[in-house]
Amino acid sequence: MTPEKLYEALKKIQEPKGYFFNPDMSMTMPLMESLLINKDRLGYMACPCRLANGEFEADRDIVCPCEYREADVAEFGACFCGLYVSKAWLEGTIEKVVVPERRPVEKILW
Repeated sequence: MTPEKLYEALKKIQEPKGYFFNPDMSMTMPLMESLLINKDRLGYMACPCRLANGEFEADRDIVCPCEYREADVAEFGACFCGLYVSKAWLEGTIEKVVVPERRPVEKILW
């Protein structure tokens, strides 16, 4: 699968749920490519913005879309990576801010 095909496939699934891709393709397409690299390397699409453990059960919370996306988008208009954004974020009706990490520190690999 190519990053472009992944983008189109996920777009069809996520937009009806109110999650849109960041329109900055210079950021979005490399993230799509990184998701595919993680899928090939790990067997699952781990969040490209976080360091995966390599064990699915340990990484379950960061399989894209991660379990933090809903809260991030609800509160900040974007997920931690900035890959998924809300309609308000797209329309510029909310301030664009850096989204803080929600993943518990004990799960973060340093």
